This record gives sequence, C-alpha cells and structure tokens, in this order.
Amino acid sequence: MDWARSKFFSMKSAGFKAVKWSSSSTKEGAVSSKAPHPIPPGKENMPCPINGMFLSKEAEEAKNDLENDPDIVKEKQHFSEQALVMAPMASNSFIPMQVIHGAHTPSEATRRLVEKVGMEKLRRFTALFYERCFVDSHLDQFIAEHSEPHAERFANWIAEKLGFGTPWTQERRSRPKKFMHFGDETMQVSHDRSTSHFAAWYSPKREAQQMGQKFQPEDARNWMRLHFWAARETGLYDEHPDFMGYYERFIGHFISIYSSKSPPFTRESARWSADPENLQRYHQAGNRMDILGKNIDQELLLLPAEERTYTGSRHANP
Repeated sequence: MDWARSKFFSMKSAGFKAVKWSSSSTKEGAVSSKAPHPIPPGKENMPCPINGMFLSKEAEEAKNDLENDPDIVKEKQHFSEQALVMAPMASNSFIPMQVIHGAHTPSEATRRLVEKVGMEKLRRFTALFYERCFVDSHLDQFIAEHSEPHAERFANWIAEKLGFGTPWTQERRSRPKKFMHFGDETMQVSHDRSTSHFAAWYSPKREAQQMGQKFQPEDARNWMRLHFWAARETGLYDEHPDFMGYYERFIGHFISIYSSKSPPFTRESARWSADPENLQRYHQAGNRMDILGKNIDQELLLLPAEERTYTGSRHANP
C-alpha cells in the first residue's frame, strides 16, 4: 500500500469523507482535472498542504495513460469537431481491424454490421450486461450509481465507434455534469471514457486500500466474461455471427488500455459463457468469478498457444 492509500485509509477510519459526488449544471468554473498550481518534483504522491487533496502517483499515471490513448484522443476530437473518419470498405466477408496511428477507425463494413443488428438489440445487449454487472460481487464495486443510464451510453458508444452515426457524442453534449470531490478539490467525471474510468477507480464502494488503483487483468477478464455472456444471451452469436466475429477483436483492441495483459484472454472470455457448467459454478460461488486472485502469468499458460501472444490491435493480425 503506498503512502497516499495509507493516508486515505486513516482519514476514512476517522470519518473523513475524502471522495464525494455531486451533480451540477453551473459549477463549470470550479472544475479541475489537475492541481491548480505546479507540483514540485518529488511531491507528486503527497497531499496538497493547502487543501489536503491527494491522488496516488499510480492513479495519476494511469489517468495520463488513458487521456493519451489514441482512441480517447480521437473521441475528444470528435466531441469538438464532430468528424467521423471512415476507412475504405473491405472487399471480402472478413472485416479487417482498421487501426490508424493506434486508434480504431470504422468503415462502411462495420457501419453495416451495426445496421443489421439494430440499435434496439444493441441496447438490449448492453442493458443485460449491466444487469449482470450490478449483481456481480466483484465488478459492482466499480459502479458508484446504478441509476446512471450506463446501458444506453454504452450502446451509443459501440454504435459510434463502429461508424453508425455519432449518438454517443451527441448525448455527451447534453449530459448532466457530474463531479467528484477530493477534500476541497473538484473534478468533473463521467463525461468521457477517461474520466468515467477514473471515477470507477475512486468509486466509494471500493475498499480503502484499493481506492485509486487502476484496473487489473482479473477485472478486465471478469468484465469481458460478463460482456460476451450478455451478447450470447441476447442472441448476437447465433443471429449475427459476423458482428460478433468483428466485435471480439474490437473488444480485444479496447481492453488493452485498461489492462495491457488482458487481450490474450479475449477469446477465452468469449468461450466461457458457452459452457453451462461455468455459469453454474459462477452462480454457486455467489456470482463471483473463479479467476479472481489467480496469478496472471500462470493463467496465461492455460490458454491455447496461439492465443498467448495476442495483443489486440498491436498484433500482426488484429
């Protein structure tokens, strides 16, 4: 446990609420995503002497990684410019992953995949996924509030990333502002992907010693298993195999920013829900995955040899 988490734990034990949430449509001037003054070298992991605010160095570095991710940078450009660059349509039935300068780029072929599935089914898929997350004893700790329209936003994001208009960008323009408070400092969160995941790291449901810790490989694997399970139960694998063939690779690309060791487990996560015995064991364990607490390197050796080196979009054949 680093000094910052130790400090947080002592404050929480003393009854100090270091992290709070609020919503507002007028506090825009108070929003800050970084310290309002230069931080001296060597003091990055120390609390501010004025307001007592702190963010662990690990959390700051992880947040910077998110904000500099090519896909997230591209999403912010779309929010400002509403530009949607499409790659040329593939000439055969296999749709290659179009990754330009590290960022996923949709094509006419991916747009047609969404068109065939339809937004109604896409929303049913993401709604079922979040229903699974809410009752999962591990993943629910990252979701501070169930009342947020998580499923609708996720469906919009999938559609937009695959080239089916800009519903996610449009929704973000009118999304109510949400704030997280660290002592006297205020940060706007949940208005894009990077700040949404930052908010998940600091969810008040997490244990004090884990507050601010970025996603681990087991978190990503747990997430992917539930996600592909929801897709299977919604009928996407049976009714839209072309969509799922691309979508698995799509998730393998995006999951890497949250946990760089998780892409090799994409296929295994998709297969998991096809076995009824896996689902039975999961329910019998109180909706808790059997991968939690396992050594990731040993788990990697259990995968088929051809899957162990898969790195998502950085793979030679994404």
